[in-house]
Amino acid sequence: MNDDGTGGGRGGTERLLALVGEHRDTVRDALDDEQYALLLARLAALGDAAPDDTRAVRRALQGVRLALLPLPLDHPVRLALDSVRLVAAPPGPSTVAGARELMARLVLPEPASGTDGTDDTGDTAQDQLLSAPALSADEARARCGGTAPPPELIRLTDAQGGDRYPEFQFGTGDGRPCEVVLEVNRVLLADIDPWGAAAWWLSGNTWLGGTPASLLGRLPDRELVGAATALAEGD
Repeated sequence: MNDDGTGGGRGGTERLLALVGEHRDTVRDALDDEQYALLLARLAALGDAAPDDTRAVRRALQGVRLALLPLPLDHPVRLALDSVRLVAAPPGPSTVAGARELMARLVLPEPASGTDGTDDTGDTAQDQLLSAPALSADEARARCGGTAPPPELIRLTDAQGGDRYPEFQFGTGDGRPCEVVLEVNRVLLADIDPWGAAAWWLSGNTWLGGTPASLLGRLPDRELVGAATALAEGD
């Protein structure tokens, strides 16, 4: 029996990897060189993970999911990413094998003449994240009562402006870090991959019906945590 009507009983993770392979041309077209290179690096890390190390496989899989976030919201892979479900069975050998098989089908092309990894506006993916309202390191420290911001907060390094803490992470009342943001950031491993975590918060999400950062205080906290958990641990 098919698990979702789309693929021979394959779990969510295997189906997601299969979709990337099936739509590899449009995935490549939708991502700039920098984003595509990141996706390949994350897939390679998943393929190199020890198949019996569930924690390592989950972390590597989360990296792949985060690397797919820049895809258009109506892309089949992105739709599958947003609709992923939690299941009892953790990812394991079949997930690692699927990543290795997929890597054999994907090739990083040479950048076309005149391209530099930017989009039509001239901004890279990181530039777009850095353009969101943010606090400086000193401002973030002040919001944290004069102590160092907790490691769960997303900290983006700007070559020109120094460390930046996206402002959505702080409450509108006392201005301190939002507990739900800290919880979600722990799920997204923001201390390890702050750019991926920021992309999740600041990108549209078809499952939630909007950009997660814009839904703070409008959706129950459990829905935001659930969406992040599904991304990180869905199979």
